[in-house]
Amino acid sequence: MLSPEAERVLQYLVEVEELAEAVLSDKRQIVDLDTKRNQNREGLRALQKDLSLSDQEHLDKEIERLRNQLKVKVNRLFEAQGKPELKGFNLNPLNQDELKALKVILKG
Repeated sequence: MLSPEAERVLQYLVEVEELAEAVLSDKRQIVDLDTKRNQNREGLRALQKDLSLSDQEHLDKEIERLRNQLKVKVNRLFEAQGKPELKGFNLNPLNQDELKALKVILKG
């Protein structure tokens, strides 16, 4: 029988391990999907045909979904470990319209 303090420590370690495993799992899945996306891109270029890009769009959306979930999981892991939240981790890239507007502003 474990003491209450030992039980809390064990529960804490289990929670941190589960969160870390979820983060690693998502990272592996992102790498795998990104590899598949790159292979698809190479295949589409090699064929040089007007093929439907729905598969590519699906992979892009799935990678984006996993990256968004990864941010939440990493923050939960850091919180469980008593570490501060990562700064700048929730940034999103500019979309095409924002990028064009920025270029216009920078040109003066």
